[in-house]
This record gives sequence, C-alpha cells and structure tokens, in this order.
Amino acid sequence: MSQAPAPQTTPLSPVPLQPLQAGISPHARPAPPRRLALLRSLWRLITSNRKIAVGSGIVGFFVLVALFGPLFVRQNPLTYTLTLTQPPTSAHWLGTNQSGQDVFSQLVIGARSSLFWAFLTGLLVVAISVTIGLVGGYFGGIIDDALSLVTNVFLVIPSFPLAIVAVQYFSHSTLTIVLVVALTNWPWGARVLRAQTLSMRNREFVTAARASGERAFRLIFFEIFPNEIAIVAASFITTTIQVLLAVAGLEFLGLGDTTTVSWGNMLYSAYSSSALLQGAWWWFAPPGICIALLGGGLALLNFGVDEIADPRLREQKRRARSPFGASALARFWTRSSPLRRQAQREKGVEA
Repeated sequence: MSQAPAPQTTPLSPVPLQPLQAGISPHARPAPPRRLALLRSLWRLITSNRKIAVGSGIVGFFVLVALFGPLFVRQNPLTYTLTLTQPPTSAHWLGTNQSGQDVFSQLVIGARSSLFWAFLTGLLVVAISVTIGLVGGYFGGIIDDALSLVTNVFLVIPSFPLAIVAVQYFSHSTLTIVLVVALTNWPWGARVLRAQTLSMRNREFVTAARASGERAFRLIFFEIFPNEIAIVAASFITTTIQVLLAVAGLEFLGLGDTTTVSWGNMLYSAYSSSALLQGAWWWFAPPGICIALLGGGLALLNFGVDEIADPRLREQKRRARSPFGASALARFWTRSSPLRRQAQREKGVEA
C-alpha cells in the first residue's frame, strides 16, 4: 500500500523581538550623549547660584578676549606713532600712550599674557598640593611626617619678598615670579587636603575598595580625590587670584619683563611717565579696571563654590533671605490688617 504524501507546511516569518524589560517602552527616546549630559549638568551648576553665574560670565568674557581678541586687533601694540598721549578717538578706541602706542591693542594682547600665567600657576599649585596632601593624608606615618615637615617649612616663607629677591638675583621675567609664587602657595591647599584625607581614608567606601584589592594609587585618586573636588576648585581659584595680583604688582614695580605686553607693564609705563599728573586716565584706568573685574569675578566664583560645597552656607543664605521673602511679607500683611488691629485694641481695653 502506498502511503499518502505528508502535507507541506510553510515556514513562519520571524517575529521581531520587542524590548520586554521592565520600565522600558519600545518607543522610548535614546539616552542623550555623555557630552550633552555633561554640558547640561554644567549649565545647571552655573545657573544654580548667582555668584557662580556672575563670576563665570566675567571670567568667561576675559577668556574669550584672551583667545579671540588678538585676531581682531589690527594695530601692533608695540608700534610707535606720532600721536602721543592722544585721548580716545575712532582710530584709537582707548587713546595712545606717551610713545604713541595704541592702548586698546595693548589691553587686548595683555589679557592673554595675564590670564595664561595666572591659570598656569594655579594648575601647578593645585597639582603640587593635591599630590602632597592626598599622599601624606592617606599613608600617614613617616611619609606623612616628612611631607608635613616640608609643608610647614614652605608655609612660613613669604611669597612677595622672595619674589622680589629672586627677580633681582636671577632675571626680570614673568617665569621667575610664577615659579616663586607657585613654590610658596601650595602648602595652604596641601594642609586642607591632608586633613580631609585623614577623615576619609577609613570610611566605608575606601575600606571596601581596599578589601577588593584596589591599589593605593587608585584609592587615592579615584576614590578619595573625587570627594574633594570642591576644595581643589576653591584652592585653584584662590591661587589664580593671588598670582594675578602678584604678577601685576611686581610688574608695576618694574620687576617684570618690560619687553612683553601685559596689564602690569601697562601700569608701570603709565606710572613711570606720570600719566596721572598728565590727566591721561585712558592709559592707566583700563588695565586697573580689568585686573579688578577679573579678580572680582574669580572671587565670586570662589564664594559660589563654597556655598555649593558647604550646606551650612546655603542654610545661612536661606535664613538671610527669609526676612524679605513671601512668608515675611504675608506675616507683615497679617499684622497690619484692620481686623488684627481691632482685636489688639479690644484686648487692650479689656486689660
């Protein structure tokens, strides 16, 4: 007997798999890139505090001037002309000095030199203080004693007088001033970081990482260091302000490199040429205002970082604002209402 042929079946088309994870919709938007998320968090940080917002605006303006300002300056700041000590005009926006040099071009070109040395020295000081403070605080013992001895020695060295002596002995250059300021300003940040590291090295997350076999280098710079970013940022900003003022002050005294264009050298040339007696305010006022504005912007940044990092400062800020807030206005309105005054009057009559 012949068997009946088996029925042929058509293969089923594959069904696309849908994401079945809990809480995830198949039409969910992809996560934003890491750079975009970082920019958003940075923007929230800047706008969360008024001092940080204003300080960031001022410092950002000077950074943009230092980076892109020289591209739009057509006049050479060191070129001599016949228009001596001329007030501001359309050709010279901030006038000229006694040698006929354009003050506006010197101001823009000098911003790059002043900001470069200030930020470079701040980074150098932060690198030294972070290394010594975290290493000494984490290891303790002989290493901590040796680093603390070195820190205490450099702590008592005066920065400004030493910079004057070093410039007179070695060379009249900005690099000499920067090195002296960097070598005498790192102990303050190192002491604060050491004290903070001593309180963190025995906490639970550090102990767990140590028990899992993490090396000391990773424990110091990947577990402890991220919790001290606010202190490092405050130290960097403070050092930048000190370097900016120190370099400008020594250049004003004639101890800097007079062949370079900077705000301090502009003040020195204005002082040596008696610009104040001549009434040439456009010569010495712009660099002084720029130094004051940049220092004020950095100081606002420092205050804002302290308020964000320290919850006690935020609480004090709320208490200081409360007498002028909506609740205080409501209390004042209630006290001054006619019904309340009438009730107080009746209560006084009964007494």
